[in-house]
Amino acid sequence: MRVAVPKETTAGERRVALVPETVAKLVQTGFEVRVEHAAGSAAGFSDADYESAGAQLADRAELGESAAVVAAVASPEPELLAQLASGTVVVGFLDPLGDEDGLARLRAQGVLAFAMESIPRITRAQSMDALSSQATVAGYKAVVLAAERVPRLFPMLMTAAGTIAPVRALVIGAGVAGLQAIATARRLGAVVSAFDVRPAVAEQVESLGAAFLDLGVRTEETEGGYASELTPEQQAKQQAALEERIPDFDVVVTTAAVPGRPAPKLIPASAVERMRAGSVIVDLAAETGGNCAVTVPGDVVEHGGVTVIGTRNLPSTMAYHASQLYSRNVGALLLHLAPEGTLTLDWDDEITRGACVTRPEGAAE
Repeated sequence: MRVAVPKETTAGERRVALVPETVAKLVQTGFEVRVEHAAGSAAGFSDADYESAGAQLADRAELGESAAVVAAVASPEPELLAQLASGTVVVGFLDPLGDEDGLARLRAQGVLAFAMESIPRITRAQSMDALSSQATVAGYKAVVLAAERVPRLFPMLMTAAGTIAPVRALVIGAGVAGLQAIATARRLGAVVSAFDVRPAVAEQVESLGAAFLDLGVRTEETEGGYASELTPEQQAKQQAALEERIPDFDVVVTTAAVPGRPAPKLIPASAVERMRAGSVIVDLAAETGGNCAVTVPGDVVEHGGVTVIGTRNLPSTMAYHASQLYSRNVGALLLHLAPEGTLTLDWDDEITRGACVTRPEGAAE
């Protein structure tokens, strides 16, 4: 069973779907892996590394020939997609809730598309949970970016010239990215608080050494681990409470996102304007519009002396380890779909059924 690994062509995308470590495991299991020349170079993996792992190198023009699987980060570009036979498996971040045109192209080509975003959040699928692995990278990098931009030292220092107070950081949203941001800010010495509308995560926040900020706005957790959508009244109460508390902090990291929906606006411009000059907001929800009213997705702006970072695709900026983690997720999914190197699709299986977003007629049997 041949797996094709293309070089990503999306602007700014430095990750690769399979790294040599995972390639070696797949080859040992019975897969044949064909990797496009320089597919991993932006992430720090050379063609020689892939050859040593047992992969074959190929040009883009021949990559899709006889491929049973295409393992990618983003949805394959039309040129590569056109090479694929009906029934070819495509694995990647396919944005099934947002990219209708992309899904239509996959459907028209007759491929079996498995979206990494759609992996069910169940115990059996934890090794395949790419959203969590990439959120871990994003949460870490968010704090690194804040530390670079804020004109303050993160830890408290006692020096001959006197004591320097530590940075006060607020993390909004205590999912995977938020918890990693808390842990990273704590390691750097900041005094950290965190807010989440799910009271159940308070214990996790406190276990990392942060204070849980109770703003009196609560909702339940969905089956996928996300917070249920707030009512307009709750949203207004949340914004007002945050506006009151945010000026106390030097660094704010926001992580609130709703799958398939624009990011909720949590921080109004008036709250930003009340923050001290030199403060920093890192908006991890910039991909879907941002949690802050003044965020410019894909850019870094200054608003009243406050730096607001809306950089997209933070995992790609840490491409080596982001690729390593993602590759392990993809490898686990491939071994689930083809346990011994031969595709065996069980449509009664929750993982197979849940992750599949397009399939040709007859594939459901």
